[in-house]
Amino acid sequence: MTGVTTGVATGAARAETALEAARDHLLGLQSPGGWWKGELRTNVTMDAEDLLLREFLGVRTARETAEAARWIRSQQRADGGWANFHDGPADLSTTVEAYAALRLAGDPPSAPHMRAAAACARGAGGVESARVFTRIWLALFGQWRWEDLPVIPPEIMFLPPWCPLNVYDWACWARQTIVPLTIVTAHRPVRPLPFALPELRAGHPPRRAARTGWDAAFAALDRALHRYERRPLAGLRRAALRRAAEWVVARQEADGSWGGIQPPWVYSLIALSLSGYGLDHPVMRAGLAGLDRFTIRENGTRRLEACQSPVWDTALAMTALLDAGLPRDHPALDRAGEWLLREEVRGPGDWAVRRPGLAPGGWAFEFDNDGYPDVDDTAEVVLALRRWGRPDARPAVERGLRWMAGMACRDGGFAAFDADNTRTLCLRLPFCDFGAVIDPPTADVTAHVVEALAAEGLARSPVVRRAVRWLLRAQEPDGSWFGRWGANHVYGTGAVLPALAAAGMPPGAPCVRRAVAWLKAHQHPCGGWGEDMRSYRDPAWIGRGEPTASQTAWALIGLLAAGERGRSVDRGAAWLAGSQRPDGTWDEPHYTGTGFPGDFFINYHLYRLVFPLSALGRYLRAREVTP
Repeated sequence: MTGVTTGVATGAARAETALEAARDHLLGLQSPGGWWKGELRTNVTMDAEDLLLREFLGVRTARETAEAARWIRSQQRADGGWANFHDGPADLSTTVEAYAALRLAGDPPSAPHMRAAAACARGAGGVESARVFTRIWLALFGQWRWEDLPVIPPEIMFLPPWCPLNVYDWACWARQTIVPLTIVTAHRPVRPLPFALPELRAGHPPRRAARTGWDAAFAALDRALHRYERRPLAGLRRAALRRAAEWVVARQEADGSWGGIQPPWVYSLIALSLSGYGLDHPVMRAGLAGLDRFTIRENGTRRLEACQSPVWDTALAMTALLDAGLPRDHPALDRAGEWLLREEVRGPGDWAVRRPGLAPGGWAFEFDNDGYPDVDDTAEVVLALRRWGRPDARPAVERGLRWMAGMACRDGGFAAFDADNTRTLCLRLPFCDFGAVIDPPTADVTAHVVEALAAEGLARSPVVRRAVRWLLRAQEPDGSWFGRWGANHVYGTGAVLPALAAAGMPPGAPCVRRAVAWLKAHQHPCGGWGEDMRSYRDPAWIGRGEPTASQTAWALIGLLAAGERGRSVDRGAAWLAGSQRPDGTWDEPHYTGTGFPGDFFINYHLYRLVFPLSALGRYLRAREVTP
């Protein structure tokens, strides 16, 4: 018994040492302005599309091209393709876009790395099987026929919000992409390249299953729209294009972006250029200049972030430092809290289309995204500001709580950006073959809302009770929860268990026991947890993957919230302490963040630090109160 006691005590001491090192490292990363921001890494389509955008607009420079090409080459897999996440399989569309960008940079098709890339693309079906967005890029440069692409006409701008397939039926990120693309596809521009890409063609159309039901109906609709595109009503088309351009311009953010994310940004610049906005127009100047803020130059390479996450990172960092025992009045927390208060969104946005009577409030993800505050960020900011405890934060917290609660969907759950954005008809459109295009309620967002509201003493309120019922219905048969915005069931389960505990669910409840059993069953022999991004498409990967610091922390946070103590929790904490780097952070090349499940993934560089710090702090606090 003495040996066991000594071993546990030694483990606690190692956890304490790891916590102190992680805390100091995180404090050292805070900006003078009070915020934290880790890199948000995705895949090389960001860099390829940036070069293609600049080529289309006539502003591509030799330096930008060379630096981006070095980065793209550095990310090529041994089989010649490019993946969408670390150690993932080659992705056809990413490979096609990367190859086209390298041709722009002057890489000859006879070069070994280019021959390997072309062979990889052909083996996966060639450009004929690439996603619609990739073929749009190729069409812009005469490498694909516009007539062979699905149609979404700009006339959809005239559909009212109650009508199916109106622009507000798409999720905010898809909506901001679709509207400028209606302008692009209506103009059908072609800016020829000095080369062709026949080496990327497989030579045969992709095999498609026979269409039935709604799929057949929308295929027929697409054929009708193609006929209309050959001779649109001139007056109606001009009015639609004008309205679409005005809609795009009205949604440009202060930093020049659209929604603070890459896809709407690049397509909006192309659409406005086609609408007559010259490069010297303030909207275009701001849009192009803003891209520099998203650019990372390192060792002669250049890469772009698809988005930036300072509000999210800062809220999580505050919570982690408070979990680590930092005093609430510490200067770092004061600077962070004051910065978050200045970031509150006080004006209306697209969310008001579904909730017109709801007063504004809440927080967005990025530095500048006043049109799209989101429920998830608001929940995390409210949790952080509440624990910070400054009286001057209360009005903002209360506004955030009211707005967040008002964004509940009809079924009781919570989505990220919109309420009741659940119409699935747009999923049937041939145009929508990539990523999530609607924003339904998810377990992770709903859990964060429950946790935030319960922390304010609202655990028994109708909105929380309905949300808890939603979570119980959403539990998977195996006891886990699906993670929409993080990978995957480890993330979802690690988010829901603290929420249920905050809402008063006892540790012995069957739903809690099943979730705990699932987490324990998927712990690695080394003590850590990991789940590969392939779990979104292949159930065999659910709960399986290389252990990572962030996912191990999510599992620990969930187990601790469920009242778990003992071997599984001790082994998880020991894995974190044992895998920590000398500088106090952790290596985490594997992606654990999710943009679009199955299609677009994110490596949040701060996840590897803030979540382990929270987990270790909660672990040590639990040991202090455990008899």
